[in-house]
Amino acid sequence: IMNGFEATEKIRQMPEYKNIPIIALTAFAMKGDREKCLESGATDYIPKPIDSKEFIDKVKYYTNA
Repeated sequence: IMNGFEATEKIRQMPEYKNIPIIALTAFAMKGDREKCLESGATDYIPKPIDSKEFIDKVKYYTNA
């Protein structure tokens, strides 16, 4: 079992997924979480509760939709 930080790091190690957007979502928004997510390789970060408009806007932005 691995957490999201570990999973993101593993995904980033695979060349075919290196540039795929990863938006981290966390229920435990603690100080430093954003930085930790980005350091592990996440493209962006959204703390819960999720603002649906913010989420959709970010997905569209990162997928060029």
